[in-house]
Amino acid sequence: MHKIFAALLVLVVLASCSFASEKFPSKYLDVELTANQINLYENIPFAQGYWRGSQLYALHLDVLVPDGKEPMPLIVFITGGGFIMAPKNNWIQQRMRLAQAGYVVASIEYRYAPLSKFPLPLEDCKTAIRWLRAHADMYKIDVNRVGVLGNSAGGYLSAFVGLTNGMKEFDKGDFLDYSSEVLCAADIFGISDITNIGMDYDEENQKGHASAGATEALWALGTPTFGGKDGGVLAHPEEAAYASPVTYVEKNSGKLVPMLLMHGTADTLVSPSQTDLLFQALKAKGVEAERYVINNAAHGGPYWVQEPVMKIMVDFFDKYLKK
Repeated sequence: MHKIFAALLVLVVLASCSFASEKFPSKYLDVELTANQINLYENIPFAQGYWRGSQLYALHLDVLVPDGKEPMPLIVFITGGGFIMAPKNNWIQQRMRLAQAGYVVASIEYRYAPLSKFPLPLEDCKTAIRWLRAHADMYKIDVNRVGVLGNSAGGYLSAFVGLTNGMKEFDKGDFLDYSSEVLCAADIFGISDITNIGMDYDEENQKGHASAGATEALWALGTPTFGGKDGGVLAHPEEAAYASPVTYVEKNSGKLVPMLLMHGTADTLVSPSQTDLLFQALKAKGVEAERYVINNAAHGGPYWVQEPVMKIMVDFFDKYLKK
């Protein structure tokens, strides 16, 4: 009896739907499947260690994974933060655009000043790359096709990862059986020489960067209270060179990777000449490198999400991670 009633109910519903569609016809749309669904995995811990030698820390990453059966190339995104923070939720539009282009995109945290100092943040970036290779099956990563991208302080670290390719002195921590090497690196308005970040700006700006309280001084030298050095980066040229990416063009010239550099003409925080310093050094060494200057673009802002700018980034990674 119940089955008969259910069958009658289905017929009534179908009849009413048919009647409704005749009275108010729906529109049908043929859709070509050209985009994959993208899945987000958040706040995954990849490292555990110490801030300033005593306070336990955990670092996390987020991963965007496009649907698909085959392993995909990986782009590791390193956020900016003025050397004093590392918010991995930055650049979501850019990261989504890269994921839509067929990349697994991982956004990572790292230690920063004043609770930490160089080279620990670089070590964190390399640890994240090793961790992602170790967990490649979980996130559909092709371990043989890995690139890195960053903006501002993250651009600095992205360049550093590419410039120290194969230098084992910066591979510290866990998963040391896996490689931290990359095939290419993109540096978006990053710093190349921490002794001259304000090189295009006025004397007052340059004086601020030379002070002991400048964030680059805390990053490279630490804080005097906890064993660091006082006086600013100009007072310590050896430490400043050690913490400047451009130094490693000569120091590690045998394993340098292709690099994309981009900067905006309206950047008032990091001198546009900073990326040109690294670009000129790379080209002089015969390294594949390209640099784009975006008219009217500031240190971040809407210019960096526009399709012509994003296409340059996608094309760069396609060239070295897909072709």
